[in-house]
Amino acid sequence: SINEETVELLQPYFNMEDYTLEYAKKVCGNVAGLLSWTQAMAIFYGINKEVLPLKANLAKQEGHLKIANAELAKAQEALDEKQAELDKVQAKFDAAMKEKMDLLNDAETCRRKMQAASALIDGLSGEKVRWTQQSKEFKSQINRLVGDVLFCTGFLSYCGPFNQNFRKLLLKDLWEAEMRAHKIPFSENLNLISMLVDLPTISEWNLQGLPGDDLSIQNGIIVTKATRYPLLVDPQTQGKSWIKKKEQDNELQVNSV
Repeated sequence: SINEETVELLQPYFNMEDYTLEYAKKVCGNVAGLLSWTQAMAIFYGINKEVLPLKANLAKQEGHLKIANAELAKAQEALDEKQAELDKVQAKFDAAMKEKMDLLNDAETCRRKMQAASALIDGLSGEKVRWTQQSKEFKSQINRLVGDVLFCTGFLSYCGPFNQNFRKLLLKDLWEAEMRAHKIPFSENLNLISMLVDLPTISEWNLQGLPGDDLSIQNGIIVTKATRYPLLVDPQTQGKSWIKKKEQDNELQVNSV
């Protein structure tokens, strides 16, 4: 109920020299309390005069805040919905990108395979001439096979006791003439060594101590391929050393005379 007029009417009293708490206490304690109360009410009015607009503004701002919070909640709800839609779209996008990368990888793999296949086809097309020629050579080899085998079997059966010169005499001068006379096809300049043994076996024999010359290799072929037991005339003991080394894993027994 205090208003500005009431506070103005109190001002003359407040301006009096004896309107003080100390002076009032000298007169009466109740008077001092009343004096203190009137001063406090005047001060309260002055402060409350500034506070009331602030309170009103606070209530107004709280109303705005409530409305803003409601709008924020509504916006947040809409944002959550959009975020959920975005997550679904992002998941579809990620799946599509993964499918795209898989397709690109498959395409790259297919491209590499096509390149390899094209290179293989190109390479094979270049081999066509050689294969055609080799096929004709195979037919020719099959035709000459009887004579070549006859040479090999004759070598294994009869050439063992003779030296290299006599072996050449038998093969080139005598047997080839007989083959031609009987019109038996055979390979010219037939290499008996490559016909009867492969290079890895020859290398293994060399490691076991067999000399690498043609005569020694031929002797090794006769020893390993002939059906009859060989008799080695071996003044240099090279054949003996080779046999012992070759057959040591087979528990070869050697009787010294």
